[in-house]
Parts: sequence; C-alpha cells; structure tokens
Amino acid sequence: MLIRKSLKFVYIGIIASVISIAVHAKQPNIVLILADDMGFECLSANGCSGYKTPVLDKLAAQGVRFEHAFANPKCTQSRVKLMTGLYNLRNYKRFAKLERNQTTFAHYLKDAGYKTAVAGKWQLGKEMDSPQHFGFESSWLWQHTRPRLRGDTEHDTRYPNPQLEFNGKAVNFEEGEYGPDVLVNQLTGFIERNQKQPFLLYYPMLLPHWPFDATPDSTDWNAESLGSISKKGPGGIKDQTNHFRGMVQYADKMVGRIVDKLEALGLRENTLIIFVGDNGTDTPIATQCPDILVKGAKGTLTDAGTRVPLIINWPSVIQPKVNNTRLVELSDILPTLLDFTGIPIAKDYPDHGISLKPLLLNDQQQYAQQANKSQIQISYKKDTWIRNFNYGVKISDIGKDTIYEKYNGHYQTKSVQLNQSSTQEKQIFSKLQASLKR
Repeated sequence: MLIRKSLKFVYIGIIASVISIAVHAKQPNIVLILADDMGFECLSANGCSGYKTPVLDKLAAQGVRFEHAFANPKCTQSRVKLMTGLYNLRNYKRFAKLERNQTTFAHYLKDAGYKTAVAGKWQLGKEMDSPQHFGFESSWLWQHTRPRLRGDTEHDTRYPNPQLEFNGKAVNFEEGEYGPDVLVNQLTGFIERNQKQPFLLYYPMLLPHWPFDATPDSTDWNAESLGSISKKGPGGIKDQTNHFRGMVQYADKMVGRIVDKLEALGLRENTLIIFVGDNGTDTPIATQCPDILVKGAKGTLTDAGTRVPLIINWPSVIQPKVNNTRLVELSDILPTLLDFTGIPIAKDYPDHGISLKPLLLNDQQQYAQQANKSQIQISYKKDTWIRNFNYGVKISDIGKDTIYEKYNGHYQTKSVQLNQSSTQEKQIFSKLQASLKR
C-alpha cells in the first residue's frame, strides 16, 4: 500500500512537471515598464518611508527585487541603453534621439512573431514613423512629434487634458482626462486584442516626472486644468513633494490596471513583467530611508542620480527572492528578454549587457558558464562612471581629474585620493579604468 501511495505521488509530480513545462514552453508575453524619474527609494518595498506602492510591493514579494540596479542620470541615455542593450559610448549621440541605425528589443521580438506596442513618453526621434521604425507596430505617445508645451502657452501637455499622438496622429483630450489613464486604456485594449498570440508591451510611463501636480486621486485635482505652467509644479517644496508622492502612488495604480487586465484574461501565468526606473529621483524631492535622508539628484553620476528600483516577476517560473549581490544595469534587459523568449542575439553584439535569466531561474550551471559582470558602466555628458560593489572610477573626457570612490552601502560614497590608497586598492582602480568599453 505504501509503495502504491508513493508511486501515486511520483506520477502526480511527473504530470505536474510536464504540465508546467508545456505551459511555459510557450513564448511568454512581455510587459516592460519604465518609470520616469522614480529612484530606488520611491518603492515602499525598498524600505523607505512616505510612499504607498502596494501593487509594486506585491510584484516584488512574488518575484525578484534587486537591491543594486542602476540607470543613467537622465532619460534619453537610459532609454537608448535599455532599448539597444548597448553602452552609451557606443550609440548615444544627442538628447531626445535614438539613431535610426540601431536595433532594439522590439525589432527582435517583432521579427520573431510578437505583436509589439509602446505607450507613454517617446522623446527618441520626431520622424513620423519613428516608433514603427524601431519595431513598434502600435504607438500611443507623448512628445513624439509634438512639443512639451501647449501652443504658445507655458502649460505642460502630458497630464490633465493631454495632447498626445496615436500612431503618429495628433489627439487632444479636453474633457478632464488624465494622460496616464488615457495611455493605460490603450495598453489594456492592446492586451485584449492580442491575447491569442505573444505580445510585447513597452510602457515608458509619464509618471512621476515633473511637473509635480495633482492626480485625479488628489483632493486638489482640477479636471479643467490645461497643465501646470510651473516646470516643477505649483506651490513650494512641500506641495511639490506631496504631489510627487501622489504621482508615485498613481503610477503604482497604473501598473495595477495592467496586472488586473492580464489576470482577467488568464494571461498572467505566461507573462513576464519587468519594472525599472530610468534614473534617480529629481530635485527637490527628499525621502527618508532607514539610515539616511536621500535627496533627489537626477542628472548626476551619483547613487541618488542612478540607483533605481528593479522588479522582475513571472509567476511559478521566477521564484520570489531579494537579490542584493548582483549589480544590474539597463543594458542587461535586452539580453534577458531574448534569453527568456529563445530569440538569438546578434552575433556581433558586444556583450555590454548580460542575461539575468540564469540568476532569475537559479540555474547554477548556466550561471557558472556565463561571463562574469563584476562592474557596470554609466556615461553622462563627457564623463563615464565604472563601478563595482565597493569601488568606482569616474573618467572625464574634458580634462577634469579622474575621481576615485569607495562605497559602504546605498547612498554611502566617499571620495579617495589614489596616492593615499593601498596597493590593493590601486590595483582595483586600475582594473576598473582598463575595463572601459565602447
């Protein structure tokens, strides 16, 4: 009798494994969400106070939350790196432009049969066909060909009563609509229309970028507003901080709407969700973390300018954990997407990014065979920052002295003099400098 019961459990286990393999042999849907100006400290799961992000916290608790993920200090550089998997010294030319000879993750997935869509902030080229040229069949965007300001006014156009572009055509909203809601409406509709085949949904959010202003959930929401006339939003620092926190919470709500749609259609179990920030939080926002007050420092090659939240979630495939040992940057996302979907990367890809799949699946054998990425490289303006866990070098191309740094934890940086460093530290700094990639 015991033998029969044991065999029964073995058979059940085999059947469950076969079913799991069959389900996940299908290429996963991809939902890639890029928050705009949301630093690491803005996610309540990361331990700092002042923010309520229950949807993202749940994705983090049920997926992998990275403690050491980095973006570039400003948006275009980060978006170019994310979409191409390449360091900026290789392909970044100027602000608000992705060179048209570049290959993006959307190209790879579209060529492999994925339906592809992008909704949110574009700012990567004003050509009418720019999104389609870079692999997105459908696009619902802000700042594609239209300017940031409304007509001859100083009103920002992205939030209340937004001025957007749907597949290159101007669309104005004038009945109290909120830009993030409008865009998520398009994304959830895209999911519903394409639920029978694998899809890529790229959502470069508008939120929580300035102007820091009321959302529809705020007590001071004005449905007749034409957008803020103040760059950082109305009021002083207190008002802007309160509005920013409300915008972070609304961003969380938008992610929740996408997750809810996936669950309602029975797609969640075969959908890989990645949530990441494009750079650190902007000024004047300050956030109290357990052992330090983090002041927003977007636009600087510092922890506060580059450390971002990163969550990767795929139910029953990626087991929940917190990773506090791996340095990750935006160039790693493209190889990760291709690895999970089984799409081969170009033979001439320079290995700037490395797939996170072995790490996410606890595949020790593949992880051991993978090239080691012990440092990351971030460029901004004429400077490049190369860092590992404990040390970093900032190399200038405009004649400034090279800066050497030591890190003692999140937002804990100390500049050091090379001539006062130990022999071992000098060797570490020298190795970092020599690892510069173009």
